[in-house]
Amino acid sequence: MNKALVCRLLGLVAMLIGGSMVFSLPWAWLAPGAEWGHERAGFFGLVGSILVCFAVAAGLRYLGRRNGGSLFRKEAMAVVGLSWVLATVLGGLPYVFSGTQWVEGRRMTLVDAMFEAQSGFSTTGATVLTDLEVPDGKPRPPLVARCILFWRSSTHFLGGLGIIVLFVAILGQGSAGKALMRAEMPGPSQATPQARVQHTAWVLFLIYAGLNAALTGLLWLEGVNLFDALCHAFGTMATGGFSTYNASVGHFATRPDLYDGPLIEMTIALFMLLAGTNFMLLYCLAILQPRKMLADIEWRVYLGVILVAAAMVTGFGLLTHDFGPQSGMVPPAASGETSDEEDDKLYVATATRYGLFQVVSIMTTTGFCTDDFDRWNSFGRGVLLLLMFVGGCAGSTGGGLKVIRHILFVKILHLEVEQAFHPTVVRPLRLAGKPVEDQELRRTILVYFGMILAIFIVGWLFTITAEPDSTWIDYGHGQAEHKLIDAASCVAATLNNIGPGLGVIGATKNYANFQWYTKLLFIWLMMIGRLEIYVILVLFIPGFWRTQ
Repeated sequence: MNKALVCRLLGLVAMLIGGSMVFSLPWAWLAPGAEWGHERAGFFGLVGSILVCFAVAAGLRYLGRRNGGSLFRKEAMAVVGLSWVLATVLGGLPYVFSGTQWVEGRRMTLVDAMFEAQSGFSTTGATVLTDLEVPDGKPRPPLVARCILFWRSSTHFLGGLGIIVLFVAILGQGSAGKALMRAEMPGPSQATPQARVQHTAWVLFLIYAGLNAALTGLLWLEGVNLFDALCHAFGTMATGGFSTYNASVGHFATRPDLYDGPLIEMTIALFMLLAGTNFMLLYCLAILQPRKMLADIEWRVYLGVILVAAAMVTGFGLLTHDFGPQSGMVPPAASGETSDEEDDKLYVATATRYGLFQVVSIMTTTGFCTDDFDRWNSFGRGVLLLLMFVGGCAGSTGGGLKVIRHILFVKILHLEVEQAFHPTVVRPLRLAGKPVEDQELRRTILVYFGMILAIFIVGWLFTITAEPDSTWIDYGHGQAEHKLIDAASCVAATLNNIGPGLGVIGATKNYANFQWYTKLLFIWLMMIGRLEIYVILVLFIPGFWRTQ
């Protein structure tokens, strides 16, 4: 292990994180509702964090001043894994230094801050903050400074494409860049093209930044102010889900005097759909080769699952009246200004909008909400829970297991069942009609599913054992019997980088009341989910750190 080289590269990552915080400083004056008296602590908290980042960078660069040799697979995995640990700590400093309160009168602890930072970088969107908005006529300042809120959304932008991908795009690193990108980019189809790695990183970054800019512009044209448009664009394209409002994207529908809520929701849903698509397919679309996108089996299955799941959720929701007053949306029939037939059509259209948005949000692991889906029928909630384990396409910013793995897993199971009654028949694993060249992929897919299951079970057992019943009795349903399902939802939502889940972490709730040790578990689950297990687990293997 070339530890000096690892330190030098980690120093560059610390500089990147510190430099990124600079862009949040102007919002202490520019953000709507920002007042210097309220923003002062946030501004100086960011300044202090920037200084610490550069001090850490200088120290790591000093330790790595005499590095030599090449960056091999071990060093690349160490740099990527430790970069995310470093980002979790450094990214959480602005919350601590600014004295950000997660609830009135209670400041965020270091664990709370690390949780919020890792949730941002891993694009999970889970939060411990309970009140994000500027008070209207209340005798207290906002609990979260606007500049801190912008940094919170900026962590999505940095983590969506990947800290290391941005690092390689900006600084290159020659042949070492390929090893770094392979260690960070999620999904089984993560091989970098043979062209210059920095060029590939720049292509991905330009597509990512272009989509962020396009969504920001559209939201601005639809009446959303620039601050909110940027923050929601970052959360959408990174499939993160951090919002600047307590009601998430649902806020826009509550203010028909200012916004066209349905239009904003469908705009964000479209871009969530793009964010969950393999970015190389988006590149093909950009160079006017849409056939490659339409021919891709993973993208077709991805789109098919979303449409079928949305139809089922909406259909059952209409039968059980999930989209009525009990879910926070008053049926149009209550207005008395239209005919019953028009009311029914409008109600079906609204239910379809809610169902489609929530399915896309969960499937792509974004986690935005427009309705309290925790009040939906059991079938609808069950579908959303299953979608948490599907995720987006490989090569996208979406989390989860990835659609391509599920396709391969089903094909592998079919081959195994066939071999049970035809043991002499040997068939190759095929994808889109072509044999899969990687002979180890069959074993790799099965191992990966097994490891995800094992991590899920361990995390679930830890949560139901270590977390006290008071978390449910005082904060959740009022009944500890919901603990088993809610704990499973917590682990699934963090491991698959979803954010919101069921019960105590439902659409209208958060992770604030969990114990500090459970939050630490969730931090590691978010990191494991984002980097897909191996890069994090190897950090705990003593042999990994040996010189030879």
